[in-house]
Amino acid sequence: MSKLIYIMGPSGSGKDSLMAEARLRLAAEAPVVFAHRYITRPADAGGENHVALSRAEFQLRLSRGLFALSWESHGFAYGIGREIDIWMESGLSVVVNGSRGALSAALQAYPELLPVLIDVPEHILRERLGARGREDAGEIEARLVRARMAVVEAPELVRFDNSGPLAERGQALAGLILETTISGRKS
Repeated sequence: MSKLIYIMGPSGSGKDSLMAEARLRLAAEAPVVFAHRYITRPADAGGENHVALSRAEFQLRLSRGLFALSWESHGFAYGIGREIDIWMESGLSVVVNGSRGALSAALQAYPELLPVLIDVPEHILRERLGARGREDAGEIEARLVRARMAVVEAPELVRFDNSGPLAERGQALAGLILETTISGRKS
């Protein structure tokens, strides 16, 4: 049974690494695909593998209804393409890298989605943000404040601790994705 699995969490929580690890650990025959995001950020900016679009390209796609989900965050526009609907109609579960701020809209569009909040203790979040080298100290503090203030509530919300070793946590996420896909249950 196909499901939309909506991964979200604060910057630095390890979503990209965790999703990449889970993707590697899912068997090739598993009926699961990982959607890429369309972002108005250069492709070489670091972080996830995404489709880089100019603002004009993004707006054109948005105006033509080519995004299943879209939102703005940290000065960039993000979109998940309508192709996810085709994938789910064909029986595949789809994993997306979403946004806490866009969860409400995602639930309206896909009421049966499984929301997964990636969580790590603040000291680990601070460490990871510093290690990636994209933000200065002030920007890191601002992200930590946003992470503390963000309240994520949703039916069936799964809080997923990502403070352990990547291989272990990736295997656990792959297990959650596969269990959700096979059972058709939200959690």
